[in-house]
Amino acid sequence: MDMAEMARKVAEGDRRALARAITLVESRRADHRADAIRLIEALKDAPDRAIRVGLSGTPGVGKSTFIENFGMMILARGLRVAVLAVDPSSARSGGSILGDKTRMDRLSREAGAFIRPSPSQTHLGGVARRTREAVRLCEAAGFDLVLIETVGVGQSETVVAQMSDLFVLLLAPAGGDELQGVKRGIMEIADMILVNKADGDLKAAATRTCADYAGALRLLRKRPQDPADFPKALMVSALEAEGLERVWNEIGALTEWRRETGHWAARRADQARSWFEEEVRAALLARLETAEARTRLGDLGARVAAGELAPAHAAQLFLDRD
Repeated sequence: MDMAEMARKVAEGDRRALARAITLVESRRADHRADAIRLIEALKDAPDRAIRVGLSGTPGVGKSTFIENFGMMILARGLRVAVLAVDPSSARSGGSILGDKTRMDRLSREAGAFIRPSPSQTHLGGVARRTREAVRLCEAAGFDLVLIETVGVGQSETVVAQMSDLFVLLLAPAGGDELQGVKRGIMEIADMILVNKADGDLKAAATRTCADYAGALRLLRKRPQDPADFPKALMVSALEAEGLERVWNEIGALTEWRRETGHWAARRADQARSWFEEEVRAALLARLETAEARTRLGDLGARVAAGELAPAHAAQLFLDRD
């Protein structure tokens, strides 16, 4: 398909064209990459009114249940929602399960929803290599909310923050010390912490956990892009769809405040600059994948292993040749 025609169909909200466009930008083939760049350029003036929400959490916390019921609530308001769910890839085989459409069966059947599972392909940070471009395509297709579900907890918070308007962390009640190693990063990045499974026997534990994190958020930081009562911790029950409306209202309140104060536009500008710098880094690293580069790396590596060259000297020889 001609890229101008594909761009037109994506802008018209054609879900099949959108799926094909995301497949194109995720491809590693050089000719596909050239087409993808032309496609993104053709859509650069398309509206970008969508709210980008990054979502992460530990395995088993209920991310899929939350997304499905939250998405159904958004659809009931007459809005459209896109979900970019990144599944971890096997470091050995490169394969991924990509089971998000199965876990979000109701949402995947809705005309106003679009769910796209993508393999992380071992990309650092738990997001796919071209997730930024997939987000832009969903925006161009007219979706009002783009949810970016990331893999794991840790590095992914930093990466998803560079492509979303706000970041939400989902936690289970009484989670113990599972997040101690990344707590500082969470406090620096999270706009909202949602304690899920606040129902039944776990409700009391959820109340305590929520209070603990609310106190920690108040004590640890205050950012200029936050109104006085943000960041905040809330309790939700994704299974019983409780607390979801408040989450949406809080997202709306934070979004409106940032737009009125100019922080929204500044954040988008910073993200665009970060995207450009990431593209440059990726292009430079791609040069190491050529046959000539791999051969030279192998030769120099063998000399380092044999003690003929110091690692720093060998690296400089490689870079000087390149």
